Amino acid sequence: MESIYYIGLDVHKKTISFCIKTQDGQVLNRGMVEATRPSLRQWAGAIGRPWIGAMEATMFTGWVYDFLRPYALELKVAHPAMLKAITAAKKKSDRLDAEKITDLLRCDFLPECYIAPEEIRELRRVLRYRNLMVREATRMKNKMAGLLMEVGTPYNKKRLYGKKYFHNLLDNIEDVPDSVIQMLRLTRSSMEMFKGIQQQLLEALAHEEDIRDRVRRLMTIEGVGQVTALTWVLEVGDPRRFGSVRQAVSYCGLSSAQKESAGKNQRGPISKKRNKHLQTMLIEAAKLAPRFNPELAEVYARELQRSHRNRATLAVARKLIAFLLAVDRRQTDFVPRDMKAA
Repeated sequence: MESIYYIGLDVHKKTISFCIKTQDGQVLNRGMVEATRPSLRQWAGAIGRPWIGAMEATMFTGWVYDFLRPYALELKVAHPAMLKAITAAKKKSDRLDAEKITDLLRCDFLPECYIAPEEIRELRRVLRYRNLMVREATRMKNKMAGLLMEVGTPYNKKRLYGKKYFHNLLDNIEDVPDSVIQMLRLTRSSMEMFKGIQQQLLEALAHEEDIRDRVRRLMTIEGVGQVTALTWVLEVGDPRRFGSVRQAVSYCGLSSAQKESAGKNQRGPISKKRNKHLQTMLIEAAKLAPRFNPELAEVYARELQRSHRNRATLAVARKLIAFLLAVDRRQTDFVPRDMKAA
């Protein structure tokens, strides 16, 4: 029977360190290969034996994983936080990291993490780029207001970003340097460009057949809009990977850090080990959702009596996660509590 090789990969921007071992731990080869498709194709084609590989999750892992997966019997991705806890050592180098990943893989100790299908990751990249465009448009809005304040020009805050009001303001502005007027026009055009791009990207995502039905079902939850539903679908991927609502809440970064020692249990602020994109979107959605959803309004009011508004918003966000997870798992539309009782 042909033996299987175990390969650990330490992926970086320009290079990938590798270590190849047999099942009994014998080192067959180690070295470094350029992080390019031609170099990886040549390297993978020269292995000559069936192999199982593993790598740590980084921002460069996605394309390497997709490219090497057809060459391997199995390819795994390790959770970076758990991997650091296991492999902490005084000496650290790319060569040693690759060997440690190899040893964890062949001994079946590798802390695996979920990696979404390539199609979902492609759409997720588009959504995150759309979020960048929204932030840039907001920066341009703030810059417009800042320029007017710098030269002491009064303006209507609610109407400033309207096209008609803005152009009337520039036509009637007095005692303002020409450079400021030019910068205001440039800033306005940049804002419109960023807004237009983000709208185009959002419309393209909304028409994707692979996720359209999931997004529609999630939007049956009162208080969940298109952006919130898209963010959930593309950031979560497969909802069945969460064994409970608690795990989903933890992944979204809405659970507090816990420190327990000698019988003393301390709770800190919400954890920084989270999916920051989901955390931000869910908190923003939780601020508006109680206006449209009676059940979430009850959660907010109940928690507000016990504590302050921030904790009430977190309670709403956690309840929102429970609704999203239930609808996504069952693949059915959301049914409000009063309709269930009827």
